[in-house]
Amino acid sequence: MVNRILTHEQIQHTVKRISYQIYEANVDEKEIIIAGIEGGGLNLAKKIAAVLKKITDAQIILCKINMDKKNPLASGVSTSITEEAYKNKSIVLVDDVLNSGTTLIYGVHHFLKTPIKQLKTAVLVNRNHKKYPIKADYKGISLSTSLNEHIRVEFQSKNDAVYLE
Repeated sequence: MVNRILTHEQIQHTVKRISYQIYEANVDEKEIIIAGIEGGGLNLAKKIAAVLKKITDAQIILCKINMDKKNPLASGVSTSITEEAYKNKSIVLVDDVLNSGTTLIYGVHHFLKTPIKQLKTAVLVNRNHKKYPIKADYKGISLSTSLNEHIRVEFQSKNDAVYLE
């Protein structure tokens, strides 16, 4: 059984709300790094960055985070921008779904190796099955689902959707 949880319009409103929350927390910043975990996280990060560019004069820098989501410890974490580019900056780490917390915790760990000003996390869907002590600072929707259920996020031109399967 597949249930549509968020429609395209709801996702657009959610992205706008999250973007304004990020802006409010970084109103005095000259640069904000939006770091999206490759896949759905990067797609969401692009949408957030686009809204931020419209509402703030701060420079919005999009950063792609690469890791093997099934085994981040073995693959390591790499970024599309240099360590120097995010040093002493405000960073928002973005993923589409916070499930066990594995990808977010390894992403956070990567950034904590460098002195940064602030690190926050943003997710579209927050599930309550965390394996690690990590939370989403900005979240679209929180769901209490069973371990058997799966959240699928689709980012398609003018047809974004979130499904519960």
